[in-house]
Amino acid sequence: MTSAAPRDPQTPADGLPKNWDPGSVEADLYQGWVDAGYFTADSSSDKPGYSIVLPPPNVTGSLHMGHALDHTLMDTLTRRKRMQGYEVLWLPGMDHAGIATQTIVEKQLAAEGTSRQELGRDEFIDRVWKWKAESGGTIAGQMRRLGDGVDWSRDRFTMDDGLSRAVHTIFKKMFDDGLIYRAERLVNWSPAQQTAISDIEVKYADVEGELVSFRYGSLDDGQPHIVVATTRMETMLGDTAIAVHPDDERYRDLIGVELDHPFLDRKIPVIADDYVDPEFGSGAVKITPAHDPNDFAIGQRHSLPMITIMDATARIEGTGTQFDGLDRFEARVAVREALAEQGRIVKEVRPYLHSVGHSERAGEPIEPRLSMQWWVNVESLAKAAGDAVREGDTVIHPKSQEPRWFDWVDNMHDWTISRQLWWGHRIPIWYGPEGQIECFGPDESAPEGWVQDPDVLDTWFSSGLWPFSTMGWPEQTADLDKFYPTSVLVTGYDILFFWVARMMMFGTYVGTLDIAGFGGRDARVPFSDVFLHGLVRDEHGSKMSKSKGNGIDPLDWVDRFGADALRFTLARGANPGSDISVGESHAQSSRNFATKLFNATKFALMNGAQVGELPERDQLTVPDRWILDRLDQVLADVDSGFESYEFSKACEALYHFAWDEVCDWYLELAKVQTSGARSAASG
Repeated sequence: MTSAAPRDPQTPADGLPKNWDPGSVEADLYQGWVDAGYFTADSSSDKPGYSIVLPPPNVTGSLHMGHALDHTLMDTLTRRKRMQGYEVLWLPGMDHAGIATQTIVEKQLAAEGTSRQELGRDEFIDRVWKWKAESGGTIAGQMRRLGDGVDWSRDRFTMDDGLSRAVHTIFKKMFDDGLIYRAERLVNWSPAQQTAISDIEVKYADVEGELVSFRYGSLDDGQPHIVVATTRMETMLGDTAIAVHPDDERYRDLIGVELDHPFLDRKIPVIADDYVDPEFGSGAVKITPAHDPNDFAIGQRHSLPMITIMDATARIEGTGTQFDGLDRFEARVAVREALAEQGRIVKEVRPYLHSVGHSERAGEPIEPRLSMQWWVNVESLAKAAGDAVREGDTVIHPKSQEPRWFDWVDNMHDWTISRQLWWGHRIPIWYGPEGQIECFGPDESAPEGWVQDPDVLDTWFSSGLWPFSTMGWPEQTADLDKFYPTSVLVTGYDILFFWVARMMMFGTYVGTLDIAGFGGRDARVPFSDVFLHGLVRDEHGSKMSKSKGNGIDPLDWVDRFGADALRFTLARGANPGSDISVGESHAQSSRNFATKLFNATKFALMNGAQVGELPERDQLTVPDRWILDRLDQVLADVDSGFESYEFSKACEALYHFAWDEVCDWYLELAKVQTSGARSAASG
């Protein structure tokens, strides 16, 4: 402790640089850890197991601040558990990112003057694998620069052979159990990419459009007519009803009346439905079941015809009108103008601000479209996922997020899992020459002449299997025996519903299956805890975005301040469910803290500090006893913080202890004592 011996001219401090320069040492330090096997898990170890699977980032992307926060918190948890004597597995990997990856490669082909259609499916898939080999390693390099202590020997990819086997196995089982079915329903459709897309790939934005009110029925006010309004005028070509509230006295006599369609030989019935708000607009709503989710539900309740008026590229088709062949936006104008010529336009509000869903990848407005797709019946799966939290098998941190969880799983709609893409896990369904439909497992082959379904599975299907497929399921492996169920899932609250819910549904489902994988052990859930952190915002509390120009590249901060500064900044601000505001001042403060620790360490080494047994307490100086007592208290505070996932609490305790007590007081006292010791030795 502070009663150090006179300084040896050759000390460990002589091997340290004069100043702390993280950029000159971090890469070599990290590679040394990897080479020494510090992060490699041993499934045969007698130590208690602790495991985390890394939420797989898209192979197309690069790490943003949200990823950096994720990785920092997971790294903190796993390093702490190693220090506590656990056998730790932090398993890394990447997602094949079906639609995003296919879009990138298709753009490359377009620049070369060709297309995936010209290449054909097999050659296109080969081209994507080539792109992955050449360009898919960006994130792995960034993870190394962050200092992620992952087990690289177990690195996984959602299109690996082992994971593909898991996908086919569970699809087959769910199909046989009646949980996967084929049906024509409304989906989010991307005309540019010509595929259904998931809810998470739809981003809503306010846009300036128009709200046009027009008249169905007679132009004579004394004859039956109704005024309706829409922002998507072209969809009136698919109208099959007009809905009013059953208690609306204005329309009571019109319920059951059929009005002529202005352009088509089609009668439009007036129906009564409680969905309609009589106080909004005219109190009457046009119903286009094949192109609006609310209208689809009304159409099902009233057995209305569902007429699709657009092709896969969102051009009008099959209406038999002058509008066939027009793009949806061209048709929007043309239909309005044609109605105006008939004298049917009652009112136009322009500009009219309203929320429109856009494809995250293509940037275009999505089109609700009736389409034949494969679906998962989620009722029993969602109930099991909800019950797992209700019964405490999985604990959500913070508890305040539980109501959102239950609201989601208790009201979940069936999930469309098919995508009209080529890159991804192809759906293992085959069609026979006599109209047969069969699902074949990974060890089965379809008969000669049968044709496989052309669609692939939603990326979330394979990533939903991530906690157990990465450890070898459906085979019974040593990793599953040792590390599954995983200890904690660390992720942002913004994907609680999309990814966490799917993992919980799949995890609770496979935990009940009497097939290989878990060796009869209790594996009812994929993880014991779910820790939900918030979003990383700028120093003013605003959400980071490209349009605002306030985004921060975490690797830029690594270059400027060092990985430790970035990581401490993020961990210091992290609490369950709370957003984090960060700016350069926070990173500079963390850089100063790292420098302070370096200087304190160098001072101690220069003055003979070494690892060893503590002297008896009565042999310690008063400052020594004080700092050791404070260390015990801080250790308790830090342990308490980490156990409850209150990273900020733990980091604040460390920061103030190290800076305010160790450096500002204890080391200053030590300088006096070591100076006195040297004076006595020289005298």
